[in-house]
Amino acid sequence: MNRTLSTLLAGLALFACSGCEAKAPPAKPVAPTIAKPALWKVYDADTTVYLFGTIHLLPKGMQWTDAKLNGAMAQSQDLVLETVIDDPAALGAIMTKLGTSPGLPPILDRVPPETRPKLKAVIDKAGLPMKVLDGMETWAASLVISTASLRATGLDHDEGAEAQLTAAFKKAGKPVAGLETPAQQLGYFDGLSESAQRKFLVSVADGSERMEKEFTAMIGAWRKGDVKQIALTFDDEMRDSAELADTLLYNRNARWAAWIAQRMDKPGTVFVAVGAGHLAGKKSVEDLLAKKGFKVARVQ
Repeated sequence: MNRTLSTLLAGLALFACSGCEAKAPPAKPVAPTIAKPALWKVYDADTTVYLFGTIHLLPKGMQWTDAKLNGAMAQSQDLVLETVIDDPAALGAIMTKLGTSPGLPPILDRVPPETRPKLKAVIDKAGLPMKVLDGMETWAASLVISTASLRATGLDHDEGAEAQLTAAFKKAGKPVAGLETPAQQLGYFDGLSESAQRKFLVSVADGSERMEKEFTAMIGAWRKGDVKQIALTFDDEMRDSAELADTLLYNRNARWAAWIAQRMDKPGTVFVAVGAGHLAGKKSVEDLLAKKGFKVARVQ
């Protein structure tokens, strides 16, 4: 599995169980630079849907908005994200229900023998209790380990695009909604075969040494609006695991495109923000909408 995508998927693990989460070190401020993240619009005579690809976890102090992005936000009546987390405690309960099972093999036994030392090193570095991970299903443990590892580098959900967009829309008194419920998102992972889950876990172990470097490169491509580079990263991943591709990317893209197509029947302007990989390459949300006959234009 491509390590960059595995870290992006880890952005869904913002609900990491209490006591499992590693403490992030103070993040180093990032010097402001010109940012031009990609932005599209789907439009007709009386409706506009802005499409913005996000990065779930970002370093503190990163500047990524500009006049065009702020203008699109100001024009929009509401914000629609992948999901909205209103109650972390309730989300933790869902995670516990779906992500833990009795009688599971130790987490280290779920990867090939040659991978076990690397996985143990990643877990130890992240400061996660092995006993807790042993009781988690493989997908849940993979997400928790990935997220803890990223946060240990100074990246955090609170600095991510979704968190900042949510704060801006709420400050303006505009509603924030989700395309999926948190339970649905977790259910996608829970529904993966054990084989696919273990591929995810192996990628977490194998990519640990390069994780920060590769994720930094991904953030750089995102800030420049380099959709081709983002698509290449995801294309590599999709070739390795068709099940992950269909479950976590393509099927969701199709559902979101259908939602937007229906939303186009209602006048007004809405700002839709989903993970950057969903707006890159073939079968992306905007690609599917264009094939449905909607007008799609890149704003920047």
